Amino acid sequence: MIATIAQNQSALMLSWRHQLHSLPEVSGQEVQTATRIAQFIQKCTADAVIENLGGTGVMGIFESNQPGPCTLIRAELDALPIAESNVFAHRSIIPDTAHLCGHDGHMSILLGLAATLQQHPPHRGKVLLLFQPAEETGQGAQEVLADARWQSVKPDWVFALHNLPGYPVGQVVWRKGPFNAAVKSLVLRWQGKTAHAAEPEKGKNPVRTMAELVLQLPAIEVSNAAEPDFCLITPVHQLLGSPAYGTAAGYGELHLTLRTWSEASMESVAQKLLKTAAALARRDDLALDYYWTEAFTASCNDPAAVELLKKAMNHGVIPNCNSPEPMRWGEDFGAFTQSYPGAMVGLGAGEDHPALHRPDYDFPDELLVSGLHFWLQVLTQTGNWQPARD
Repeated sequence: MIATIAQNQSALMLSWRHQLHSLPEVSGQEVQTATRIAQFIQKCTADAVIENLGGTGVMGIFESNQPGPCTLIRAELDALPIAESNVFAHRSIIPDTAHLCGHDGHMSILLGLAATLQQHPPHRGKVLLLFQPAEETGQGAQEVLADARWQSVKPDWVFALHNLPGYPVGQVVWRKGPFNAAVKSLVLRWQGKTAHAAEPEKGKNPVRTMAELVLQLPAIEVSNAAEPDFCLITPVHQLLGSPAYGTAAGYGELHLTLRTWSEASMESVAQKLLKTAAALARRDDLALDYYWTEAFTASCNDPAAVELLKKAMNHGVIPNCNSPEPMRWGEDFGAFTQSYPGAMVGLGAGEDHPALHRPDYDFPDELLVSGLHFWLQVLTQTGNWQPARD
């Protein structure tokens, strides 16, 4: 019966998915997306709709007026500042902006859930559907939690999913403990002195310092993902001087991302990296400063929440697998699991499907019904919901 209920929302979810994909908005600018979603949630007769939560966030509240748990399910509003290469009819019409991570699909699944809750309301407790802004920059979850209106929200469970290319279509990927990496980005800035390019020895060029630090990164990393102190340091951008060909550079920047399985490992590797950078700067008589940006805490899955999800998958005969290692990407849902019991899972998008953030990526439409079926099974296990019987 639950599978049929999910299937009945397929046309609605498909329409929303294609509309959202064609009109993406980047982190912190999801104004029109949020407005359309809030209007739809209101039409679904939610008991309350909170808008502008943590910026542009929207939360629909569906009450049962009966004692029971408060369960929150989250999706993301934002798209990426990347040009799409797809040419299908629902491709992005916004220049250099596209839903290349699947947030359009995640939102559409929750909109299907909202429509289902209108037809089959919760029978115990309440269900919160959160459409969170600015996930891609790691800011949205913290801003939602810092919003004064959040203080009245005390969820017993928090859940989220993310589609995963590389896994069979519709397979739920779960694990206890960290589901994805802690991620922080570091910007290092060296200030020296310019000189004539014919006399570089009379200046202080940071090029050697920067190059040597990059060459020393493998000694700081722990490249084996099976190790608990795994760490990956990836150079993502660098800047040296300017295209003034008569001038030797006097300023340089190096931008890095750090990924670890735990906050403790992140702190340890950050200190090692900064110590190495400072030593090289002193050796070469350069001024060094730095700042951190786009921090994502690891999403740590609560064991009880994972057991609840496993019961949901078994009850719904949903294919699933236990991932031996966390995912390497960052996800700011970790801000929620630090404060509330819950879990994030993956939803297989196809073993040969284009990877996330690629210009030819598109969320698989066949996952819409799979995702809704999964959430309905989860809500039956939390005790919030059961299908209405004639």
